[in-house]
Amino acid sequence: MNISGSYCVRYALEQIGVKYTFGIPGVHNTEIYDEINKSETITPILVTHEGCASFMADSITRTGNSIGVCLVVPGAGLTHAASGIAEAYLDGIAMLVITGGTRRDTGREYQLHQIDQEKMTHGFSKGYFRPNTHDEITQTIYDAYELAVSGEPGPVIIEIPGELQLLQGKVSSLPNYSPSPKRDKPILDRTLIEKACDLLMSHNYGIYVGWGAVKAFKELEELAELLEAPVCTTLQGLSSFRASHPLHTGMGFGRSAVPAAENTFKNIEGLLAIGVRFSELATGSYGIDDPQNLIHIDINKNVFDKNYQTTVAIHADALEAIKAIIETLKQKKYQRSHDQTLRDQIKNDKLKYNYQWIKELNENKVGPGFFFKALRDQLSDDDIVVADDGNHTFLTEELMPINSPVGFISPSDFNCMGYCVPATIAAKLNNPNKEVVGIVGDGAFMMTCMEIITASNLGLTPIFFIFNDGELGQISMFQKIPLNRKTCTVLPSLNFEGVAKTTGAQYFEIHNDNEIEAKFKEIFSPKRTTPTVVNVKIDYSKKTKFTEGVVKTNLGRFPLRDKVRILGRALKRHIVG
Repeated sequence: MNISGSYCVRYALEQIGVKYTFGIPGVHNTEIYDEINKSETITPILVTHEGCASFMADSITRTGNSIGVCLVVPGAGLTHAASGIAEAYLDGIAMLVITGGTRRDTGREYQLHQIDQEKMTHGFSKGYFRPNTHDEITQTIYDAYELAVSGEPGPVIIEIPGELQLLQGKVSSLPNYSPSPKRDKPILDRTLIEKACDLLMSHNYGIYVGWGAVKAFKELEELAELLEAPVCTTLQGLSSFRASHPLHTGMGFGRSAVPAAENTFKNIEGLLAIGVRFSELATGSYGIDDPQNLIHIDINKNVFDKNYQTTVAIHADALEAIKAIIETLKQKKYQRSHDQTLRDQIKNDKLKYNYQWIKELNENKVGPGFFFKALRDQLSDDDIVVADDGNHTFLTEELMPINSPVGFISPSDFNCMGYCVPATIAAKLNNPNKEVVGIVGDGAFMMTCMEIITASNLGLTPIFFIFNDGELGQISMFQKIPLNRKTCTVLPSLNFEGVAKTTGAQYFEIHNDNEIEAKFKEIFSPKRTTPTVVNVKIDYSKKTKFTEGVVKTNLGRFPLRDKVRILGRALKRHIVG
């Protein structure tokens, strides 16, 4: 049969269960857009910028059951989308990026948008596919999808050349999609499971979990209770373990961790790390002691022994490995005794730390402690919180308990500002019956705030809380002590109400702690029909434990001469101004 390549693209995406595409049509993909528009199961979403398209595709994958898809023009569309693609790559999030391609049947060079896309994306994608004939398109998309969701997930690029989209060509068949045997998970080594269990039964262990363990939410609780082991998480892993569980301690376990985690993990004799890579952010700039008796479980075998030496490295799917460990421990009739002292210590450390943030009402600004306490009371456990990159990120991880899988998402290892607004919109699109709120700094909000018009156009009602301090807060803090200067961190004034009106959102301001409760009742009205922008006059005067720990860790690594120079410069600048 003779059909267009664009029809083949639509057919393949329908087969793999795609629900949405995000992007902007252009001369190199308009035929694909025309076909997608005919689909009964896929909705093409127009965005204001392709960078937002990739953040939205990332969020679709994180918060639902279908893969997120970017549909962009080659060249400029792909370079604009690169930030979100790279975020997905470093965070382990599956994504398909479909770009149009310049025509190969004209014999011409220097065509519009013509660059070497494969070379450009080599360092931040799992693979690059370019079908040569109409007959290859469907299977190419299936192969790209398999690669994106297999092993450690990630983004895959598919270029559909212009002549294949536009012209009809011979296609022998349109195969149905079925998961490939190549997608099989690593074979679990039962010998390594036995070794791990022997260590777990012989030592006092702590558990460290990341996003890779998010699908093992219930099983992790069972394992923690079998071992009576404290559990800490990465930033991405905040929604991998219930914060209200008495063995949950918080993010990380080094000097940048909250007291419940730092104090508890000082006493462990071994560490069970699941679905983590010991990356810089999660370890507070590697401000942790080398874990002893380290058992490391991950779907990506390349992460083992990169930063910390393992005793047992298990290349496996997290859920499968956890189930095998639980099964083995039960067969051995192993159950560590309930440790009320440990649980009380965790509880008391949490209460003491949280109290530091709510000791007294602030009549001039909004205290993070009171804000997040009210937000937690307002939301159900199944609702979704999205945070951008900045000082507010670490306030959220320290003060906002997350009690459901995928209850929290944030840019992590690529740590890209501008993520929150588009990701919040996509999460709400994916979960219309849940409250979805974004926590975003004023600087990050400025990057992508115009995407709110997309939410308005779609009839969505996400809520965006702007933590407004007039600065790039996290970097401003890092500048203040050693430099006593604020270079390029003080933001120009922006009329947030004007942005809200322009994009079709309702607008609120919260000026101090006394206003939080009443304003929340208005903000979370079940009758609202538009997005909501909330200008929160945030008080950043108190530093998070994460910020304090990272500063101490990095300063401590400087050679003595440089340490004296930096401290001397800071002292001089603070004295003379």
